Amino acid sequence: MQLNNLQSKTKRHKEKRVGRGGKRGTTSGRGTKGQKSRSGHKIRPAERDFLIRIPKLRGYQNKSLQTKEMIINVGDLEKKVTGGVINKKTFGTPVKILGKGEVKKAFIIEGVKISKSAKEKIEKAGGAVK
Repeated sequence: MQLNNLQSKTKRHKEKRVGRGGKRGTTSGRGTKGQKSRSGHKIRPAERDFLIRIPKLRGYQNKSLQTKEMIINVGDLEKKVTGGVINKKTFGTPVKILGKGEVKKAFIIEGVKISKSAKEKIEKAGGAVK
């Protein structure tokens, strides 16, 4: 057995640094002079604009101000709506009725947006649009 073959049983720990702990000389790795070498440096446009571009994690930040309407075709009214009266309270959200499909029942429609073709079909079936 030789000295270079000896190994310790416990792992050797490096000494803990105190404070700045060396390996950081005069300029502390910041280079010399200039805005970036100063303490508390801030390059305004790049940093702030970058943060604005990042979307937030929660909430509705870019929620549109306009409320989207629920679109219902005339053909769906027969299947889905049992009563003869359709208004804002029927669906709970803003609604626009479009003219795809056929209507056999007479509906009374109040305070809801409606297309020309849908209006013609409903009035032809004996309904009314107010």
